[in-house]
Amino acid sequence: MNGLIQNRDAFLSKIAERLGREKRIDGVERPNWGYSPQDAVLKEANEDELLEALKTQCTKIHTDLIETSAEALPETLKKIVGEFGGGPVVTWKDERYGQFGLTKLFKEIWPKEGVEVHEWDYSMGEKNIEYAAHANIGITFSDITLAESATAVLFSSKDRGRTVSFLPAASVIMIPKSTLVPRMTQAARIIREKVKSGEKVASCINFITGPSNSADIEMNLVVGVHGPVKAAYIVIDDL
Repeated sequence: MNGLIQNRDAFLSKIAERLGREKRIDGVERPNWGYSPQDAVLKEANEDELLEALKTQCTKIHTDLIETSAEALPETLKKIVGEFGGGPVVTWKDERYGQFGLTKLFKEIWPKEGVEVHEWDYSMGEKNIEYAAHANIGITFSDITLAESATAVLFSSKDRGRTVSFLPAASVIMIPKSTLVPRMTQAARIIREKVKSGEKVASCINFITGPSNSADIEMNLVVGVHGPVKAAYIVIDDL
């Protein structure tokens, strides 16, 4: 299909015909709903209350949650990586690592300690995926974090390969406290506003809720079926 939409006009014309009207191609307005129950959940919650909701949900999704300050983040990250078995580690190429003081850890401290670190490099193509597949831990950042479901929303790009979050044996997702929102409703709204304003939005947006898991028809939960067996969220107080 090469990314092309096939038979769109014929399909839309057929729908309009079944509805007994002509096909409309402009002038369509978003309806104003009289009641929006999706906005009610955690509507009045402040950042601390959203964090408490996130903590509670993490206990249900087999995910460790560690709180830290921006200053203590390098030592906190080093500790959790050690608890998860050390390297190899794979990361995005992301300016936020530098903003939160992790460059020295990645470039100097870990290499001296024998911890292999691979930073995603889009020019290497599929070689990046090989590194991710053999890594013990993938380290990423959450762009939006849903308190209700303890879901991290990750925007992929040429420098932020999506395999970093699901091919390694363990996933560590750093969550700036400022990214917390109540639920999916607000995340969808943020993404829509980005599109509306003309901002370039990732073609792949991953909603990640703890380690991978699956349940059969008898609801027997198995963790680590098709991705990381372990997961940790590091909440950074950046407010």
